[in-house]
Amino acid sequence: MGNSSFQDDMTQGYSFKGESIMLGAAVQDGQPVRECFVRLPLATFNRHGLIAGATGTGKTKTLQILAEQLSANGVPSLVMDIKGDLSGIAARSEGHPKIDERHEKIGFPFIPGSSPVEFLTLSNEPGARIRATVLEFGPVLFSKMLDLNETQQSIISVIFQFCENQDLPLLDLEDVKKVLQYLTTDGKEQFEAEYGKIMTSSTGTIVRKIVELEQQGGNEFFGEPSFDVNDLLRVNEHGQGIVHTLRLTDIQDRPKLFSSVMLQLLAEIYAVFPEEGDLKKPKFVLFIDEAHLLFDNASEALLDQIEVIIKLIRSKGIGVFFVTQNPTDIPDVVLSQLGMKIQHALRAFTAKDRKSIKQAAENFPVSPYYDIDQLLTELGIGEALVTALNEKGIPTPLVHCYLRAPQSRMDILTPAEIKSITKASTLTEKYSEDIDRESAHEILTAKIEDAKEESHRAPIERQRKRARQEKSTMEKVLSNTTTRQIGRTVARELTRGLLGVLGVSTVKRRRSSKKTTWF
Repeated sequence: MGNSSFQDDMTQGYSFKGESIMLGAAVQDGQPVRECFVRLPLATFNRHGLIAGATGTGKTKTLQILAEQLSANGVPSLVMDIKGDLSGIAARSEGHPKIDERHEKIGFPFIPGSSPVEFLTLSNEPGARIRATVLEFGPVLFSKMLDLNETQQSIISVIFQFCENQDLPLLDLEDVKKVLQYLTTDGKEQFEAEYGKIMTSSTGTIVRKIVELEQQGGNEFFGEPSFDVNDLLRVNEHGQGIVHTLRLTDIQDRPKLFSSVMLQLLAEIYAVFPEEGDLKKPKFVLFIDEAHLLFDNASEALLDQIEVIIKLIRSKGIGVFFVTQNPTDIPDVVLSQLGMKIQHALRAFTAKDRKSIKQAAENFPVSPYYDIDQLLTELGIGEALVTALNEKGIPTPLVHCYLRAPQSRMDILTPAEIKSITKASTLTEKYSEDIDRESAHEILTAKIEDAKEESHRAPIERQRKRARQEKSTMEKVLSNTTTRQIGRTVARELTRGLLGVLGVSTVKRRRSSKKTTWF
């Protein structure tokens, strides 16, 4: 097909009435077609997306382009910085001859720029601390994080119910351990009367799993103050959306913690944010890097939960982008919900790799201009196959895109620059203080201590009771019930006699005798 036909198809397919992001230029016969721009409509960013490709093909830079362009259009975002190479989005690009050359081929000027950044952390990295309580996690996600079997999961569910009924707040891991201790010792009888017996071997396993999680830094995540997801929706004084960068460089070897935190964030965002309907641009976009960690070893029930959230969260104006090496890392039920796909090069080193490439090619619409299977292995750095949904929800034509360069620094910030940003952050100050209010641990500790004091007081109280019982013979007689009744009868008869002497009538005597029953 002719060059004009290609340009007409791409221009028509990637032109939109509403606001859009310029991603790069279309490529034909291995060369970018100048000013044949590939744009992405902001109105369909809440239909979610995928950024995939082998290591070193440019996925991170594509994520950087999207985040900074969303920011420029007033859309805040949250990006997972697992490798630590996204902090440069806070600084202007210093420029480079290769960047100028790339933009000359695209036919689009390169203008250096930066985005407002807020650093977040799950541990001791610089930034605002993200925390959540065990109660907010819920029994399902908490059990997944601990990698418990069905029996142990049921115990966790019962414990959550017990704590709710007894007004025992589950805030941190110490609370859960204290509850388990209480239910197998002082509170065992009360618990078993209502919920039945639980095996000490199962509770022992759960405690060991919690200790393992503490060793991975879980005790730094669970607690208060809980992170308010509404803080992710901020823009700066210039109307730029804040790019919230969650620094995860020190938890790469803790996939359970990472995946559970991501799921909890998704569930919290879905629960808190209101319905928005169709918006001209998304309210917020979440980029999940190393997305395979989210789905590894996920149960069928958990996959169903993720699928439901991904389907429904778009009505709240939220877009979710998964960043991973191969589309096959994403379950089909989730992959089918992703309207935008940006596919960088894949490498075919083994038979399994070739099979994965064929599967990846099937995720794209058929194109008369490209041999998709072959092109997937030939894409250069900073090139990708792209398809999206237009404003009517119809897939755009598949295009080989020569990507623009990020306007921000394509390198990390220095420690001094990071420190300067976190020092000026209001969120860092807001979430820096640990809050240790009364929770299950303190309440049950007090109960156990009271029970111990009661057991120590009991012998002393028994001695005091025996001493009180050593009364005089007259006191014993007077305190006897029979003696008191005889006394009342004698008093009553004496009263009647006195009233008779005074000449009171028989009827009045009867009435008076009723009034004397207080003797």
